Amino acid sequence: MTDFSPQLSRIATIRHGFGDKSALLPDNLKPYQASQANKKQVHGTTIVDVTAPGQECGAADGLYTTQAGILLTVLTADCLPVIFSQRQGKAIAVVHAGWRGLLDGIILKMVERIARDDDPANWVAAVGPAARSCCYEVNEELVEQFIKQLPLAKNIISPRFRHLNLAAIAEHQLQGAGIPQIDRVGNCTICTTAPHDEGHFKYTSFRRTSQQQAIDPTHPGIKGRNQYSGLIILP
Repeated sequence: MTDFSPQLSRIATIRHGFGDKSALLPDNLKPYQASQANKKQVHGTTIVDVTAPGQECGAADGLYTTQAGILLTVLTADCLPVIFSQRQGKAIAVVHAGWRGLLDGIILKMVERIARDDDPANWVAAVGPAARSCCYEVNEELVEQFIKQLPLAKNIISPRFRHLNLAAIAEHQLQGAGIPQIDRVGNCTICTTAPHDEGHFKYTSFRRTSQQQAIDPTHPGIKGRNQYSGLIILP
């Protein structure tokens, strides 16, 4: 069942959604798929302005547009999808943020791009399904790198030993950069089970799939099964 942001749902001029295994691209966005801006996500901090439907954006992990009729999406399978809209739906943006992107400041770079056109306080953001701190275990060196580089309390970055809280880091970065209204949407991509479907998971997860493949090498990979999150200003 597709996840939606309550705040973004109030903006009448846009459509949005966060995909899952049952609908990799949310059903309400499928009619606009042909307009989708195309990019190669590389865990970087490049943001591209999209000005035409179907634009080829190259290597980029953030997209921004003020044009109606262009679907902006990100693909994720444990990383954070973050989607943005101006309160009147006059501009939208998306960001793919894994731990590298968060550490390197892609969210802050997107807010800087927004600020070139508008006050970020006029925007809302939604942080979607991703690996949560319940399951996202990393090495101690990476946790220490986050604590050293980011001006956030240790319990926000890592509420459990060797676990990162990507969603909380993103929320604090957004608030600190001037976007006050943020929804946290969906659940942990690693452990959340599908409703009414015992033994099956709701989201595609790279981490969970890798763990299953270590036990059973014949277990299928996730190629072609990442979930899309995105939004469009209605044409």
